[in-house]
Amino acid sequence: MADEIRIHRPAFSRWWPFWVAVISGISALSAALVTDRWLLSAFPVGLLFGFFLQKGDLCGASAFSEVLLMRDGRKVFGLWVGIVVAMAGFAAASLLGWVSLSPKPLLWVNDIAGGLIFGAGTVLAGGCISGCIYKSAMGNLNSIVALLTIPIGIAFVEHGPLTRLTAKMKAIKTTASGGGPVTLPSLTGLPFWAWALIFTAVTGSLAYMGWTKRKGQAAKASPSADMGLFRGGLTKSWKPWQAGIAIGLVVVASLFSSAAAGRNYPIGVTHGVLHIQELLTNSNLVHITGPAVKPAPAPSVPGGIKITWWLVLVVIGTFLGAFASASLSGRVRLQAKPPEQVLTALFGGFLVGAGAAVATGCVVGNIMSGWPLMSVGMFLFGVAVVLANWTTTYLFMMGGRFVELPQTLRLIFKRNR
Repeated sequence: MADEIRIHRPAFSRWWPFWVAVISGISALSAALVTDRWLLSAFPVGLLFGFFLQKGDLCGASAFSEVLLMRDGRKVFGLWVGIVVAMAGFAAASLLGWVSLSPKPLLWVNDIAGGLIFGAGTVLAGGCISGCIYKSAMGNLNSIVALLTIPIGIAFVEHGPLTRLTAKMKAIKTTASGGGPVTLPSLTGLPFWAWALIFTAVTGSLAYMGWTKRKGQAAKASPSADMGLFRGGLTKSWKPWQAGIAIGLVVVASLFSSAAAGRNYPIGVTHGVLHIQELLTNSNLVHITGPAVKPAPAPSVPGGIKITWWLVLVVIGTFLGAFASASLSGRVRLQAKPPEQVLTALFGGFLVGAGAAVATGCVVGNIMSGWPLMSVGMFLFGVAVVLANWTTTYLFMMGGRFVELPQTLRLIFKRNR
């Protein structure tokens, strides 16, 4: 039985989704500039985000799992590069007075509990939320079914049986000495820009050491050498660190877009996925479209569910950007999966959604955006996600035993030194 149903198309047809994405993205940005409705700028941000995610295949869940499964940490490093680039961009923008940084508060119970649930779910679902979005655009059946249950899991926490429990957990809030969010700068007294400089220097040093280590190895021919830099760069896969740089720049751009639309937090996809589901299934809604120039209080409708259209447009753009990227590479195909994998992905998607809702975000909102803002709560979330991901990967995908996991990790890291 074939695992994939290939869709054969003429080569020229691979380019039309890309040009549609380019034209629609430019049109949305132009409309935002002309009308001051900066909400519209979320769409091109999402297009770029999805395009670069697919180019580097940078799914957080896969990146973490591959450390165990394939002894490969390149994707994790790619994610880290994106985080550091965003951190440096935030530092520069803050020093210039262009943006006001707003890290998430330290809700340590939510961050740890949500991270554990989310991390385990990503392995079963085959991806984090952003990973499921871009893999769905490529035709991955497991990701498609996981996307069906992710908003159910979020709604289960936001509007369902776990709402009161989650609210009680959020009441356990730790603040800095001045009453603000707990961050690395607030804990240490070292300015944000200084921490950004340290992380950038360390990351640059690690990259240089890795480059010198590979310097003596035979260089592989560039996949774009025979087709031109532009065409090759668009149609071939990127190295994780290359995609990481691009994604980091998009995260910086997302903060400007979000702040102009009245939200003032970098990119996120968790609640955008939920809002799309609510648009399809609910009628009592409050539409948050953002101010034309200055932030304004949201309208109040008794019992109405708030729909933040900035997040909705980001998610739509992410899907279409990933589809355009995959189309250029000829990788859009329905990838059939065994029934037991599909059922596992359905359950995993629910856990991913529930965990993200408990922790108020996913890999995108809490790690790609939260770590550059140096939120301590987001660091706790990230550690919990990685530990749960590794444990579930080892037990579920590698057939290991829990008591053997510490020794396995020691052997892996010792071998990779």
